[in-house]
Amino acid sequence: MAPRCVRRVLLPVLALALLGPVAAAEPRWVPALEAAEGLAEELWGAGLPGDLPELEPECRSLLAAFAEGSAALTGCLGRRARPVRLCQGCHGHYRRLLAQYGSIAGALGNSSESHNCAKSILTSDRLQIVVTLSEFFNETWEAANCANCLKNNSEGLSNSTEEFLDLFNKSLTCFEHNLQGQTVYLSPNNYTEVCKNCNETYTRLNDLYNNLQRMNRQGGESGHSAHLCIDVEDAMNITRKLWSRTFNCSVPCSDTVPVIAVSSFILFLPVVFYLSSFLHSKQKKRILILPKRIQSNASLVNIQEKYS
Repeated sequence: MAPRCVRRVLLPVLALALLGPVAAAEPRWVPALEAAEGLAEELWGAGLPGDLPELEPECRSLLAAFAEGSAALTGCLGRRARPVRLCQGCHGHYRRLLAQYGSIAGALGNSSESHNCAKSILTSDRLQIVVTLSEFFNETWEAANCANCLKNNSEGLSNSTEEFLDLFNKSLTCFEHNLQGQTVYLSPNNYTEVCKNCNETYTRLNDLYNNLQRMNRQGGESGHSAHLCIDVEDAMNITRKLWSRTFNCSVPCSDTVPVIAVSSFILFLPVVFYLSSFLHSKQKKRILILPKRIQSNASLVNIQEKYS
């Protein structure tokens, strides 16, 4: 059976054959072709034998809604690619697209099997454009781990994500404010004011990110469970690069003192071992020599008594 698009092209040819005398009477081919196309539309609208009828209005409406939703989501993803703001800016578009695809997949349309919307739109051809688009959006959304940023019903950002983004914005504001205050007096490579005044905000942001990461590792078992959503990861990467590379700031580690203490103790252990071994061997030598001296003194007394 010829593809539907081919049949669509052949209909004007069929109509042109039916309009043979009329076409011959026309001075040009263009009016005849226009008349043939008009008749082809009538034939298409009337319905020809087989599976030639177009989509039902309901199915056509579902397909148009999915096309608009796909375009909206694609535009949102593209505009928010850098810096990455996919999850917080596009979750509404993604939810609507899921609902639109669900309407297509679950629509029965007409009771006749040939007019089933799901069959006509999703599986009627080899390419299956709608299915391919849906899979692409789902894979992109899962790879971004957007579920880790959103509430359980995906209606908005979770409380922890909002807290993180609030601290992130405060950190950037602090950077900008202190840069404006010191660029007049200091060289571009000296960011001591930024490091000093923004240290507390940055430390809170970094600690919150580490806590979110630790909680996510403990609570997830999916393939992407070790990662937070891409929005949070990208925001933290940007902040850390600014802090360490651009501003050349550093945060003193709270575990430095215990690490130094344990390292010093381990390094001192060989000294303690060899010192104690030396002292123990020297004391043992004294203990072994002492009886010999006592025995020699006793023999000398016996000899003196014998000859006295």
